[in-house]
Amino acid sequence: MQPLPSTQPWDDEDGFHEECGVFGVWNATDAAALTALGLHALQHRGQEASGIVTLAEKGAFHAHRGLGLVGDIFGDAKVMASLKGRCAVGHNRYATTGETALRNVQPLFADFEFGGLAVAHNGNLTNAAVLKRALVRRGCLFQSTTDSEVFVHLIAISLYANVVDRLIDALKQVQGAYSLIALHDGALIGARDPMGVRPLVLGRLGAGEGGAYVLASETCALDIVGAEFIRDIEPGELVIINNDGLRSIKPFGRTQSRFCIFEYIYFARPDSVVEGTPVYATRKRIGSELARESHVEADVVVPVPDSGVPAAMGYASEAGIPFELGIIRNHYVGRTFIEPTDQIRHLGVKLKHSANRPMIEGKRVVLVDDSIVRGTTSKKIVEMVRQAGAKEVHMRISSPPTTHSCFYGIDTPEREKLLAANHDVEEMARIIGADSLAFISLDGMYRALGRPGRDAANPGYCDACFTGDYAIPLTDFEGQPERVPTLLVANSK
Repeated sequence: MQPLPSTQPWDDEDGFHEECGVFGVWNATDAAALTALGLHALQHRGQEASGIVTLAEKGAFHAHRGLGLVGDIFGDAKVMASLKGRCAVGHNRYATTGETALRNVQPLFADFEFGGLAVAHNGNLTNAAVLKRALVRRGCLFQSTTDSEVFVHLIAISLYANVVDRLIDALKQVQGAYSLIALHDGALIGARDPMGVRPLVLGRLGAGEGGAYVLASETCALDIVGAEFIRDIEPGELVIINNDGLRSIKPFGRTQSRFCIFEYIYFARPDSVVEGTPVYATRKRIGSELARESHVEADVVVPVPDSGVPAAMGYASEAGIPFELGIIRNHYVGRTFIEPTDQIRHLGVKLKHSANRPMIEGKRVVLVDDSIVRGTTSKKIVEMVRQAGAKEVHMRISSPPTTHSCFYGIDTPEREKLLAANHDVEEMARIIGADSLAFISLDGMYRALGRPGRDAANPGYCDACFTGDYAIPLTDFEGQPERVPTLLVANSK
């Protein structure tokens, strides 16, 4: 199957793309409906495809997957009626590895000697290619092109007796970032990688023995189903949820936490609470810090919606400059019926954003956005604001310059295509056409997160996209001589 045509405007390839979203529920009436609602709340984390696998009586699994948005895939009453059971796991996909095809849509499902197992994975494995070569040589047959299938085959060849030990065996062989939810007929299992790069939270729906447990990528998914937030799953932790309740296992040695700092800047929904910190308030603090570091005389502060709004509010408050919605976003952009000629491609940004001329004309404008990747979108936004009559345009970015690619589950361009990797700030300002350009400093970013600055010895966050400090080995990406690992099955029993 060919990749699904993009549902985003043409300029959207200039930017970071969301990772994936996972959601699971144990022991709930209407488990499939709850999972669909949870995936709807996590739609911002993946818009290419979605899937749900449910568990009914006597180990019977039911599945439905599709390409597109959650509402389109699970809006059919017959589809939802077919997803029987009180336990479910769901996944929203944005491809960071593998093509956009139905065979790559998660949750992945396989029948093992211990029964069926459905797996949903958010993140990216950095030794998946090396492991896959070894698994293929052992005779494993891969049905997809996604790195997540490595988990399934490692579980299959493990010599441990039970599914939890097999999963731990698999997790100890992979490198990379993951939040993972697995469902089998004995339990719902949640796991985070030892550095906790990707998020995963635990909630409870109802009280007492009849209450349901919920696992999700973000707290906003708990809110939509009315679940009470209990806590974040800790880095390197597995939680096993079954009819006896919940237990926790920590099979890895202690490591430094490296939670993805971009969750605060862009990826998480503003109404989520991430690692104990409200995202919306954090983004406002980032904007305030940005204003202190890079104040400029101006008449109005304008966000690039939607992700720039909280930072722009913080900037405006700190700088004492009026905040206005000088750019309006069209929230109903989908596939266009217009043939994307060169001229139409050039106008593509206007499908998503349009200038609010009365708020801009004749004014010195501070534009606040979350990041600059290739720079093509920023250039078009600046040009649009100038055409609306802005006297001056000053660009302010609520993240440090993005100089390195992400290998841990965020779809980013190669480094040679990143504007900040190849130009200094003054050159970038000229390229995008701004009168001035400034980014928040790395220390300023950490101050906004409640720290005095970045501690190089223990940053506490994954900030490799700004620093090149990759805490997890990049085995598949470092141009190392081909090597096939000894899979850890000899010692598995």
